[in-house]
Amino acid sequence: MWAKERHQRIVSMLTANQQVSANDLAEMLGVSRETVRRDLLDLEQIGKVARVHGGAVLPQAHTEDPFRQRMTTQIRAKSEIAKKAVGLIQPGQTIMVDAGSTTAVFARELLKVPGVSVITNSLDIATTLQAGAMEVVLLGGRIAADVPATVGELTLSEIRRFEVDLCFSAPVAVHPEKGAFFYDLQEAEISIAMAAQALRSVALADHTKLGATSRVRSWEVEAIETLITNRSAPEALIDDFRRSGINVA
Repeated sequence: MWAKERHQRIVSMLTANQQVSANDLAEMLGVSRETVRRDLLDLEQIGKVARVHGGAVLPQAHTEDPFRQRMTTQIRAKSEIAKKAVGLIQPGQTIMVDAGSTTAVFARELLKVPGVSVITNSLDIATTLQAGAMEVVLLGGRIAADVPATVGELTLSEIRRFEVDLCFSAPVAVHPEKGAFFYDLQEAEISIAMAAQALRSVALADHTKLGATSRVRSWEVEAIETLITNRSAPEALIDDFRRSGINVA
């Protein structure tokens, strides 16, 4: 039995039973416990299972840490993503960028791109870009409780006034079949509205966010033109995104 088929059967068994032991898996699949251990490691890496002592359980839906805490995690990965992302931008283009810890790092790289106009709902991003030689539009609206950003109907209505070349969004989870997700409904609404005004939509997500879901879907798979991630992303999962028609960088 090929590894991919074993993985599918493991996930199916977990979906039906919520948990499964390594011994039962080895017997069901006709393989050794060591093979089962490697299969569970592979599946855990792409977010399909959560390993526990003696077996595995289904992973919990992706949740979101407080914003300032997220600003201090996966910094190297976010910097790698930011450097790739600015390579998509041409001088003179207009872009929209939503609020997030990854897009906050992206803003620092944006300072190196001349002649770009940036529309954002992020207070942090607007403050960072204020030092650069570019036009910056901070969208009005109500200040969110956790993230330093504007949200709500006023923000959404202002977004709809613009047509842009690119939209950059930092969801908390991206799944190759289910699309991009946020934990907060208002953040998801901002991302959806920005994508509707853009010629191209780009998701920025490090390897810890891939293959997962969260509470609120923002972009359907078909809406994601490009996914930018870091080098630690599993190749098997990247292949899944590409099979869904998404460019991965």
